[in-house]
Amino acid sequence: MRITLLVIGKTTDSSVQRLIDDYSGRLQHYAPFSIEVIPELRNTRALSPEQQKAQEAELIRRQLQTSDHVVLLDEHGREYRSIEFAAMVEKRMAAGIKRLLFIVGGPYGFDLSVYELAKEKLSISKMTFSHQLIRLLFVEQLYRAFTIINHEPYHHE
Repeated sequence: MRITLLVIGKTTDSSVQRLIDDYSGRLQHYAPFSIEVIPELRNTRALSPEQQKAQEAELIRRQLQTSDHVVLLDEHGREYRSIEFAAMVEKRMAAGIKRLLFIVGGPYGFDLSVYELAKEKLSISKMTFSHQLIRLLFVEQLYRAFTIINHEPYHHE
């Protein structure tokens, strides 16, 4: 199974990017993992939040493959403890999914059309984080999930 994190806009903080790269590299030991970046929309001041979400939705849809299992990182999604998240990832792997695609939306979230494409919604926390930090938190938790699945000593319960 291939795992992809689809994000809008590049990470601008170099120290955060270094940490993302570190965990992304560690993940390669367990599964093919990549981060795909959709360029941020330009000239958004003239757009309403709904218009911006609609334009981002079109860019997201272009990145999807018909066999993708789409999981939105969304504040209204299900929250997991790390062990539960690991079990969810392991279950998706056993299901024979070709690509598990996690998506981080833009600053206003997702358009309704993107919600309709999703199989699941995942919340990292009830707190709000910047899009930069969500990427880091997600890749760390994904790495943690694989160490749990493989009974390695990274996670302590």
